[in-house]
Amino acid sequence: MDLWQDFLTNQGKVIHKWEHYFPVYERHFAPWRGRSLTFLEVGVAKGGSLQMWRRYFGPLAQVVGIDIDPKCKAHEEDGVAVRIGDQSDPKFLASVIEEFGIPDVVLDDGSHQMHHIEATFDFLYPKLPKNGVYMVEDLHCSYWPDFGGSVDDPKTFINIAKSLVDKLNADHARGAVEPDAFTRDTFSIGFYDSIVVFEKGRIPRKTSPEMGRKPGLFEAFKAAAAGRPPR
Repeated sequence: MDLWQDFLTNQGKVIHKWEHYFPVYERHFAPWRGRSLTFLEVGVAKGGSLQMWRRYFGPLAQVVGIDIDPKCKAHEEDGVAVRIGDQSDPKFLASVIEEFGIPDVVLDDGSHQMHHIEATFDFLYPKLPKNGVYMVEDLHCSYWPDFGGSVDDPKTFINIAKSLVDKLNADHARGAVEPDAFTRDTFSIGFYDSIVVFEKGRIPRKTSPEMGRKPGLFEAFKAAAAGRPPR
């Protein structure tokens, strides 16, 4: 059963998600199904999404939810752990990692406050393993002042993510952008309506070789006569 069908037929705890998120989840999370992994969701709310992730990833998954509300501790069950703390507190995040290990996949559905999202990302993303996935959702809040959002503020997470596109391509920027650990360890950045996804991964070498048979003299002559470059 895919996530969308699971959501539509859910009889467990309440799951609150935007409908258009589900294809994005499937695109980036499906490779992890049936594997041993640690999945960290920031924001527990009513607990239904933690149950959904446990069903989706399977019995080898350790699902961990973090939330600032102590009442969320009640949503713990087999394969699902909940820890209470501030998502922007590095000491708290470090304690979660110490207990459960570095997460393979992170989904930030927490406070939606811009400075919280940035602090969580800055601490967790560099620690993700090769091929790890970091997804931040509900980023429409980047445009809402009550969440610290604004179109022009460079500290909204949407604008931070935009600036990281330059870091992703820094090896080709001819000195205009300095490559760093993000450049080295990030394979892709995906932008969707209200979601940004970062995929870890290294490119061992960045080359653009030419492959195939080079044209002979007669082929080059024919191409020139036809007014087109030789192939």
